[in-house]
Amino acid sequence: MTLARRLAQAGPWGGIVLCLALQTTPAAAVPIADDPNGFEGIPWGTTLSDRDRFVLIEEADHIQTYEPKEQPPRLGATPVESIRFTTFQNRFGRVTVRYSSTVTHDSILAYLQSTYGPLDRTPGQIAVGPVRVYAWHGFHTDVTLRFESSLDRGIIFFEGRTLRERWPEESPSTVF
Repeated sequence: MTLARRLAQAGPWGGIVLCLALQTTPAAAVPIADDPNGFEGIPWGTTLSDRDRFVLIEEADHIQTYEPKEQPPRLGATPVESIRFTTFQNRFGRVTVRYSSTVTHDSILAYLQSTYGPLDRTPGQIAVGPVRVYAWHGFHTDVTLRFESSLDRGIIFFEGRTLRERWPEESPSTVF
């Protein structure tokens, strides 16, 4: 069956799904050679409530969200809008970074490549278009960056792989 026939059978939703799929262009995932097993020296699974460099900003069921006391927040040397550290059942498992501007995006992308590994520059492997997605995968750590060029904003998830399976899908930090 041809793609056109399948889309016609799917009705208006088929066309919408196809358009969304074509707008998001993921780059191939880069393997992390030297997995840090955490973020900025904090190992995955650690308790954050006893660390004095964080402020608890949200608590719901088994999920606690912290922000660093140091302002403005930075990823590497680059100032960002926010950095949130999330624990599940009091175990550190995710960092969410939000930022805006293409200049900030370029700086963060350079930082991530120097920290986690260079992107595959083979033609067709680099994300282009209105939504760009970059990913690095390690044994303990996953890093996913999504940048919407039309809105000039980005979000990055740093996640511990062992705790990710236990995260509720409705976690507040999984939405833009």
